[in-house]
Amino acid sequence: MSDTRLVLVLGDQLTPSVAALAAAEKCRDVVVMAEVAAETDYVRHHPKKIALIFAAMRKFAAQLSEEGWQVAYTRLDDDENAGSIPGELLRRAEEHGATQVIATRPGEWRLIEALEDCPLEIDLLEDTRFIASHDDFEQWAKGRKALRMEYFYREMRRKTGLLMEGGEPAGDKWNYDHDNRKPAEDDLLLPKPLWFEPDVATEEVLSLVQSRFGKNFGKLRPFGFATTADEAEKVLTHFIEHALENFGTYQDAMLQNQRFLYHSLISAYLNIGLLDPLDVCQRVEAAWKEGKAPINAAEGFIRQILGWREYVRGIYFHKGPEYPRRNALNHQRSLPPLYWGAETRMNCLSQAVKQTEEEAYAHHIQRLMITGNFALIAQINPAEVHEWYLEVYIDAFEWVEAPNTVGMSQFADGGVIASKPYVSSGNYINKMSDYCGACDYSVSKKTGEGACPFNLLYWHFLLRHRDRFEQGPRTAQMYRTWDRMDDARRETVLREAETFLDRMSKGETV
Repeated sequence: MSDTRLVLVLGDQLTPSVAALAAAEKCRDVVVMAEVAAETDYVRHHPKKIALIFAAMRKFAAQLSEEGWQVAYTRLDDDENAGSIPGELLRRAEEHGATQVIATRPGEWRLIEALEDCPLEIDLLEDTRFIASHDDFEQWAKGRKALRMEYFYREMRRKTGLLMEGGEPAGDKWNYDHDNRKPAEDDLLLPKPLWFEPDVATEEVLSLVQSRFGKNFGKLRPFGFATTADEAEKVLTHFIEHALENFGTYQDAMLQNQRFLYHSLISAYLNIGLLDPLDVCQRVEAAWKEGKAPINAAEGFIRQILGWREYVRGIYFHKGPEYPRRNALNHQRSLPPLYWGAETRMNCLSQAVKQTEEEAYAHHIQRLMITGNFALIAQINPAEVHEWYLEVYIDAFEWVEAPNTVGMSQFADGGVIASKPYVSSGNYINKMSDYCGACDYSVSKKTGEGACPFNLLYWHFLLRHRDRFEQGPRTAQMYRTWDRMDDARRETVLREAETFLDRMSKGETV
């Protein structure tokens, strides 16, 4: 019997030191990589997302081959493609006479379960690319009544020493979020993102993706994403040199004609393995120490990776495979066509969806307080919202996307992640963006013809869930405000909100 083992490397594990490769032997083992329909079709991914992963996979496989690995690589259009990861492992096992597989634990329950059902001996190794192991998170979570990110983040700061001085947080504050809420103005001198012209290998992938996935939601071209670790490193360097300084101050701002502002655009590269999260945080900390960025920028950025990214992964695995299907608020409306680019009179949603369609990208406030906020106050089924986010964003993998959507955005986990629902009226959107000035609706109108739907639906949502949120320390004031309104106004708000929701559910343009 052959002593050859198969070494599985998935499309989001493109790191030379990933656990499966670290445990393998070049002289003995065969690396298996495969572009398969089961991974492209379980949701209708944005074409840019599929193209990024396939192009990066092919180049990573070529790199491994140059380093002396034997690589069995299957392209999507190969005649013998088995169509799934387990199917490809079985095919390659027969080809090489192998019975054992070394694999790094996938980041989605769906694929973990598929591998566990595969009739091969598969050794699933801990994914060491994360700063917190599963055991680290479980130890932190043990015995806690509330699993709040802020306290996990503080533990991660202590563990890594990032932004720490003598055991205390740099600047004597753990969190500088209060300094990071300034709305942007369109006359800011904004840096341009670093993009890359597709090379021959990437163009080949783009042609394949266009032919197979051209009908999926999203524009494939122009395509300028990094597809190698070297290119991703250049994107990080560009961000640190040209945008980090203002990232903190303007990280929540939104502008119609400036889609990227001071954001790093590295989340997809982190999530497929082209960048290392701890190294990224250390680079940003070094920039702060060198005086290239203020502490509110460095801390705000590091918190997104060291705190939030590590935390949501911990929640995803801690809560188990059923977590993405939670619906604590029992919202049942269907996702309206406007999320797929249908006409809407709401300019904020139109701008966010159009940007998503063209870029496969929107920053965290556009996701949380525009598309997510509307879905929540419009009572959209969170399973449909979850699937939409998983489909349309280039950085969306279930371990990171589901907690952000089901927990943070839709409060569908009943408060595991968020201590209150992230809902707002149109006033917040108007404060943080320039969307409202070009909208058919008036953000200043609370009721009547042309009233901003966010103003109506905000109160409608709160009243629907009054029993749940009325006593909350962060929500009680909202109900006191409602109770001070006169009866006629309250009746009008609720009636007009119901009319809006009824029209939306009938497929009318809203």
